[in-house]
Amino acid sequence: MNKHVPIEQPEGEIADMSLSQVSALIAAGTVTPTDVTEAVLARIESLEPRLNSYQLVLQDRAREKAAHATRERLAGLDRGPLHGVPLALKDLCETSYAPTAAGMAILRGNETGRDSTVAARLEQAGAVILGKLAMTEGAYAGHHPDMPTPKNPWNEQVWAGSSSSGSGVAVAAGLCFGALGSDTGGSIRFPSGANGITGMKPTWGRVSRHGVFALADSLDHIGPMARSAADCAVMLSAIAGHDPADPTSLKAPVPDYLAGISAPIRDLRIGVDAKVMGSVSSETLAMLTQAIAALEALGAEIVPVTLPFPAEMTEQWNAICGIEVAIAHDRTYPARAAEYGPSLSGLLELGHGLSAGQVGRAMQWRLNFSGMMQGAMAAVDMVLLPVLGAPLPYLDNAIGAPSADPANADLGDLLKYTAPADLTGQPALTLPGGFDLRGAPMGLQLMGKHLSEALLFRAGHAFQSVTDWHTRRPGREG
Repeated sequence: MNKHVPIEQPEGEIADMSLSQVSALIAAGTVTPTDVTEAVLARIESLEPRLNSYQLVLQDRAREKAAHATRERLAGLDRGPLHGVPLALKDLCETSYAPTAAGMAILRGNETGRDSTVAARLEQAGAVILGKLAMTEGAYAGHHPDMPTPKNPWNEQVWAGSSSSGSGVAVAAGLCFGALGSDTGGSIRFPSGANGITGMKPTWGRVSRHGVFALADSLDHIGPMARSAADCAVMLSAIAGHDPADPTSLKAPVPDYLAGISAPIRDLRIGVDAKVMGSVSSETLAMLTQAIAALEALGAEIVPVTLPFPAEMTEQWNAICGIEVAIAHDRTYPARAAEYGPSLSGLLELGHGLSAGQVGRAMQWRLNFSGMMQGAMAAVDMVLLPVLGAPLPYLDNAIGAPSADPANADLGDLLKYTAPADLTGQPALTLPGGFDLRGAPMGLQLMGKHLSEALLFRAGHAFQSVTDWHTRRPGREG
């Protein structure tokens, strides 16, 4: 396989820094929010025509907000570590100042007139919103043929991840310092792993879904995607917490996710399933083995576990997702079925074809599965898993989904290692774990117990203190 030539990026540019690094420079007065925003807008102007990561760039509004943040900073006002930092939103987060298309051609220009809670909370924290990021149609697997398909900045021939692909591409390429993604079957974790960045799928209900276009309400999670565990911790601190507008949001207090993130991990017990290790490709196994060695060297105890990953898991996930997506689209499908793309319409047809018995059995199966997962993890703090069982698949340019080429047959069941945390609502942190033989990123995930995000950040930060995968940038990965 020929290694694709990645995008060249100059050394030492502001846009290549992490959120935490640029936040520290802004706080110190070394740069202003305006300086930082202009640097990222210049990067967007240079690379976005090739990468297609944005659905909409809000240059004028971003400049206004950056100028306002600069004045506040100069006046001594400090809203926190996001104050003046340019971020971007996945285009299913509603905003009163820009349309929300959710990757759907039929929703282009859709003005809702309201802000999603997550978008509002980021701006309350002083973040500069650069725009709306491209995504798959309705947040499912494939892009609508008439909507932009983001390109992986490491290798444009390989998959950029699922529905939050624009978020993953933009963060990796320096077109924002962090982004919001959503995860229903793996769509924070797939693009985080695919683009060599860090992503947190939090506990279900930890982050409000008010004003966020639904794929499947009981499976949907909103979370941060950035360059490091610390960056994601900063973002989650800003968006987490109960929201009266979302009655499913959790009332548990939100901890300071940065407090204690640098503490040692000698007391952590990390589960590893030998069957999982034996089911992945040789390149994935080497990546996981290296990660285990790093965590052991940091003092974590690696504990054998047996995870209940049954063969029927994807079938049950499809049933639950299918019926819920049918509910979410009942106003436009099947009434406007001809305007849908092939990927999402396929799921909708599945949902409409399910019997009450099939839906009921899937719901009962989910309850049993969640209980089995709790039992399997009772003696550990978290488990280590791959994001995918094999290196990234090539891109099907028709719908921007993984190619069905036989060369990718060893990928196996795409959702095998990601869907469990969506079905149970457990948090999972994705970390860059290395590169495959083509130079494409590979990711691993740490899945924890409910509301254990702080512990996952601590483990992820420790791992990133002894590895440099998260510091690599497309074009200068060596």
